[in-house]
Amino acid sequence: MKLNKWFYLAALSFIWGSSFILIKKGLVGLTAIELGSIRIIISAFVLVPFTFKRLNEITFKQWKWIIISAFVGSFFPAFLFAFAEQEIDSSVASILNSIVPLNTIIIGLVLFGIKSTKRQIIGVLLGFFGAYQLIISGINLNPDQNYFYSGLVIICSFLYAFNVNIIKKYLQELSAVAIATGHFIVILIPSIIVLLISDFNFEKLQNPQTKTSLFYVTLLAIFGTTLAKILFNKLINISSAVFASSVTYSMLIVSIFWGVMDGENFSINQLFATIIIVIGILLTNKKSKN
Repeated sequence: MKLNKWFYLAALSFIWGSSFILIKKGLVGLTAIELGSIRIIISAFVLVPFTFKRLNEITFKQWKWIIISAFVGSFFPAFLFAFAEQEIDSSVASILNSIVPLNTIIIGLVLFGIKSTKRQIIGVLLGFFGAYQLIISGINLNPDQNYFYSGLVIICSFLYAFNVNIIKKYLQELSAVAIATGHFIVILIPSIIVLLISDFNFEKLQNPQTKTSLFYVTLLAIFGTTLAKILFNKLINISSAVFASSVTYSMLIVSIFWGVMDGENFSINQLFATIIIVIGILLTNKKSKN
């Protein structure tokens, strides 16, 4: 069992850590709109046929929250990340995405009345200071990149945090598979509509760059979305929630590695900013002795 949980953690770290470079590669031959919609469509067609029966678990009252959760946690982030990585490095996007646990506390406190400890508040402030330093270092290191687009990743982190609180408060009785299936059922048609009104057409498929990008997006959808959900659910089953959440830190190593291998600049200042963010996350997740 101990060996299994480390295997699942390593697999998830590699898959999720590689998702950001796959988005970057997918944008070579596809627009952000095309990438976001195709990613969702492929994920839906891979997952839903095998899990369609799990929709029976969702009650009529829960469908309202499934719809909100689907758009907040899956639909909008798929497009926002694609737009962001048109302008900023994939490694930076992955690091900024790691502040989700910090934003979860803020959203929980402001909108859901979930109280936070002083340690968690300090962790949030420290994490956002690290994010600020990361962006400033990125601007100095890559003056040709538009770091205003990093705000899109931060918006995504708030959307993910909002989604976590929705699931915890209103959908906690449902299995993760049922929630994921409900998500893709809800956003499949909107994604198809978005793709149809975009500039994407079958003639574009003749372009070698488009074919290569579709290959990367397919990998992203199958592994980064569908398989990762299954592995994460399994990891939670055989370990603790604290151990499972450690993938937030280990995936950063993978994403930074892929970014550097792809020629992205990564300075010592950005490394220190990343460490500050991780310390902030650790403080927010650390339980009090009481």
